[in-house]
Amino acid sequence: MHILVVEDEQRLTYLLRRVLLEERYAVDLAHDGVAGLDLALSDTYDVVILDVMLPGMDGIEICRQMRTERVMTPVLMLTALGAVEDRVTGLNVGADDYLTKPFAMEELLARINALLRRRTHHFDEKQLLTVGDLTLDMVRHEVCRDGQLIELTAKEFALLEYLMRHPGQVLTRTQITDAVWRYDLEALSNVVDIYIHYLRDKVDQGFSRPLIKTVRGFGYKITS
Repeated sequence: MHILVVEDEQRLTYLLRRVLLEERYAVDLAHDGVAGLDLALSDTYDVVILDVMLPGMDGIEICRQMRTERVMTPVLMLTALGAVEDRVTGLNVGADDYLTKPFAMEELLARINALLRRRTHHFDEKQLLTVGDLTLDMVRHEVCRDGQLIELTAKEFALLEYLMRHPGQVLTRTQITDAVWRYDLEALSNVVDIYIHYLRDKVDQGFSRPLIKTVRGFGYKITS
């Protein structure tokens, strides 16, 4: 699962990132409203955690524009203690739930799980990706090839998801880095090549034919 956190308080942001990574979610971060809206409109996330008070553009406006653009990703809005008006306004513009600061991480995770279960109830074709005999289930967070379950890390899962959402399309290293490692301070210049190698070891090795292809001078693609 892929979660976007839009929060300008950096200490809280990186705490959220650490907790979510421990739960095996892929996480992108944005520290202002403009960057948060840009990411949210990409419609590649399973949940958006959105603070109300942000520099550049507030969370209310981000949520409003998401819904205007028909991006229906579940939104969990973070509000200040006692900010009833913000909570009401957020729910009215399309937020799915809210959490009042300060909050316990256990409650945050419980609310995320509730949103994911609710989304599962409205399951659509984007939640199950297939390329050849390889399937990626966004709901169960499972990858199978030829009936064999494949264990992936959160970042490997996010990379494979991005490739499988663009089957047959050549994706440059820059495109992949922007989509999978955006705002990740740990990303290295050769991180894409390293993780493609990891994926190939798990997804292609030992099977009848490779699905992940190198297009020399350009990047990578996945195709059956």
